[in-house]
Amino acid sequence: MSSKRSLARRTAAALAAGAAALALTACGSGSADADGAAAGHNGHGASSAPSAAPSAPASAAGHNAADVAFAKGMIPHHRQAVEMADLAPSRAASPEVKKLAEEIKKAQDPEIRTLSGWLASWGEQPPAEGPADHSGHGGAAGMMTAQEMEGLKSASGKAFDTAFMELMVKHHEGAVAMARTEQTQGASTEAKAMAQAIITSQTAEIAHMQKLLGKG
Repeated sequence: MSSKRSLARRTAAALAAGAAALALTACGSGSADADGAAAGHNGHGASSAPSAAPSAPASAAGHNAADVAFAKGMIPHHRQAVEMADLAPSRAASPEVKKLAEEIKKAQDPEIRTLSGWLASWGEQPPAEGPADHSGHGGAAGMMTAQEMEGLKSASGKAFDTAFMELMVKHHEGAVAMARTEQTQGASTEAKAMAQAIITSQTAEIAHMQKLLGKG
C-alpha cells in the first residue's frame, strides 16, 4: 500500500514537472512570437517609411527654365491686374465692369499664391512687390506703365469703365501670350495646366470686354 502511494506521488510529481515545463515553453514561445511580431512591425514600418513620407510636390519635379520664367513673369502681371481690379468698386459706373473686376481678382489672387509656392519648391524667389511691378515691366506683356496706372486711378464713371477695359484687354492679351509660351516651352504639367486655364478664361474675358466696348 505504501509502495502504491509512493508510486502515485512520483507519478504526480512527474506530471506536475512536465506541465510546468510545457507552461514555460509556451510562455517562451509566446514571448518570442510577440518579439517577432514587434520586430516584424518595426521592420515593416522602417521599410514603408519612405513611401509613407510626404512626396515632393509634383511641381518640384520636371520643371525647366521656361516654367520659372512663366511664374516670375506672371506673378507681377497678376498683381497689377488685381491692383487695377481694386479700383473698380469705387470708380466704375457699369455694374458689368465691377463684376468683371471682381472675377479677375477672385481668379488671379489664388494663382499668385500658387505661382509663389511653385517658385519656392523650385528653390526660386518670387518677384518682390513694389515699383518693379510697373516700371520693370511697363509695356511688356501688356503691363501698364506707372503713368497709365495713375491715369486709371484719376478716372471715374464711364471714362474709368472705358479705360479699364481697354487697358485690361491689352493686359490679358499679354498674359495669354505668356501662357502660350509656357505651353510650348514649359515642362511642369501643373504650370502648363495653369497656362491653359489662363488662356481659356482670359480669352473669354477679352471677348466680353470688346463686346462691352462695342468692338466685338
